[in-house]
Amino acid sequence: MRQLRQRSMRGREEQNELDNEVIEIRRVAKVVKGGKNMSFRVIVAVGDRAGRVGLGKGNTREIPPAIQQGIRDAKGNLVRVPVLNGTIPHAVIGKFKAAKVLLRPAYPGTGIIAGKTVGMICRLVGIRDILAKSLGSNNPLTVAKATIEGLSQLKTVGDIARLRDKDAKEILHVKA
Repeated sequence: MRQLRQRSMRGREEQNELDNEVIEIRRVAKVVKGGKNMSFRVIVAVGDRAGRVGLGKGNTREIPPAIQQGIRDAKGNLVRVPVLNGTIPHAVIGKFKAAKVLLRPAYPGTGIIAGKTVGMICRLVGIRDILAKSLGSNNPLTVAKATIEGLSQLKTVGDIARLRDKDAKEILHVKA
């Protein structure tokens, strides 16, 4: 029983060390019989700046509860991202509905060359150098989901080597 408590407390500590960023706050209206119901939709990203990031959405009548709801949702949707020397291992295109996000690795010292939404998510992952371009939709929610989709597609050399049943050295030093 004691181990179970320690594990659950460890899980809470891990959850507490996540940073969060509000990407967008939008007022939305639902038309009902008596008029309009106004509420706020908040998009929140959380990350530990060490390779984990999550995206969440909160929708309530007031902004602070919407932010808390978005943070809880984001913590439940964490994705692990391989970060290699402050950048990503290879180029990738993330797609979600009408949004496409092109993510390319960059040399050290380049910085985060990206728009607001993609830049926030990259900073929360712990990426310091990246080139990114948002194509298609400019809706922050779809761009954020496309970014998360692209980051979740990334694979390291070790992952590729395991898939091919080879050593990482064999993958890197292939002669044609």
